[in-house]
Amino acid sequence: MGPESEVQLWQRSLRGDGSAFGQIFDEHRARLFRAALRIAPTAADAEDLVAATFLELWRAGNRVRVVDESLLPWMLVTLNNLGRNAARARRRYRRFLAALPQPGLEDVALDEVEQLDSQREAVALLRALPEKDAAILALTALEGYSIGDAGAALGISAESARARLSRARRRATTHVTASTITTEGQVS
Repeated sequence: MGPESEVQLWQRSLRGDGSAFGQIFDEHRARLFRAALRIAPTAADAEDLVAATFLELWRAGNRVRVVDESLLPWMLVTLNNLGRNAARARRRYRRFLAALPQPGLEDVALDEVEQLDSQREAVALLRALPEKDAAILALTALEGYSIGDAGAALGISAESARARLSRARRRATTHVTASTITTEGQVS
């Protein structure tokens, strides 16, 4: 008998087999961590998102949507949703902190500021898109899934996924152009 498929491992884990769930974790942890690094402000936050994604996988049970014999697309969508929730919580926390008296500013290296700015721009772009448009863009452009597989992960047809991807690309272009005009005063 050859190695078990991911669907078979998932079925075993649904029956309470922790080692099967562990194999799924070992298979997808690194990929999810890479995806989490794109949306989380720190590596520690990315680790937390990965852990929360696996917790949601365990809790979702039979509601998990398997795409092309893989749990990964469902987990990537879940990770993205958890990342959005965490970002909202961070914004609320920042607003709270902004209401408190501010300490003196500390020096920050210029390259760190530039890196943070580019990460913020990418996150702002994804946040500016509707949730499913951002998800389809992330699954296809960042994760390398086909339009059909990305659509299946989101529970929409390949045709709807194609339309959403096209709309997301148009909106992303508009967002980048508007951002360039706003920050530089002119289109570059």
